[in-house]
Amino acid sequence: MIHVVHHPDYVTGTPGRTTYRWGKNGAIRDLLRARTDVVWHEPDAMPDAWLEATHDPDYVAEVLSASVPREKERRIGFPVTHGVARRSRVVPGGTWLAARLALRHGFAANTAGGSHHALATTGAGYCVLNDLAIAATRLVEEGTVERLLIVDVDVHQGDGTAALTAADPRIATYSIHAEKNFPARKARSTLDVPLRDHVGDDEYVETLAATLVPLLDRHRPDLILYQGGVDPFADDRLGRLALTEGGLARRDRLVGSLARARGIPLASTVGGGYGDDVMALAARHVRVIATLAETSGKAEVAPTQYPFTLAGGSPPG
Repeated sequence: MIHVVHHPDYVTGTPGRTTYRWGKNGAIRDLLRARTDVVWHEPDAMPDAWLEATHDPDYVAEVLSASVPREKERRIGFPVTHGVARRSRVVPGGTWLAARLALRHGFAANTAGGSHHALATTGAGYCVLNDLAIAATRLVEEGTVERLLIVDVDVHQGDGTAALTAADPRIATYSIHAEKNFPARKARSTLDVPLRDHVGDDEYVETLAATLVPLLDRHRPDLILYQGGVDPFADDRLGRLALTEGGLARRDRLVGSLARARGIPLASTVGGGYGDDVMALAARHVRVIATLAETSGKAEVAPTQYPFTLAGGSPPG
């Protein structure tokens, strides 16, 4: 079974003039609803204190009250409405819950998240609050894990995630991305792997293996958070790489198999994927989830090892 986290607030109307495809999360949900091997989980909103442990409290207040200044909204790429505010608060809760589920089941997926460009005092690049950094910080601070690795395979560098977690040695960050793509000013991850334009399947997967394996073995994480963006795909509107559908699957199988071989639970988030065909984008994201579930899942551990209740339910709206 695949443990999937979703909340109705992930799906919201287009908040205003923007090129971001807001229907993607609903399409991901609908494609997963058609499967018979999914156990659904609905997250709670992330408490304010954990948002503020990663982001500047004044910025958190701006987001939650839907009063983000216009210049920050321009940097984000869309207006922060009350619907966007609700979504921005619950998505980090979903990534945190997916991580907790992964600790029990080996793998779990959030149907949103991967907002890796959001910084301490502002959002950027279609990202409002950084769910990866928020969830990672909470997981290590509350003692759920001792060490955590964020693996970011989005075509864009995970600059916000790297910047927000840089001071915590318990959290390592890995980003393999197109060197000449957004953001223009890169942050410093624990390990950055910049790629030239138009890199294809073989070179990508070989480079991923050669660089990720040493970091895994050096950091020895208790958990991997996976930013599984599908924008390295050759036809992606905002990508500069040249992976095929098969190349994306090879990428995900590699990371999943590396995690399984080391007994490391893995929780995935959605990340980037851009184009006019929303269903095609959603199908790529669902294939990421399915591939990771097939390759990274391990035998479920005894529930008594983790003092929390994780009950599955019906597909959320």
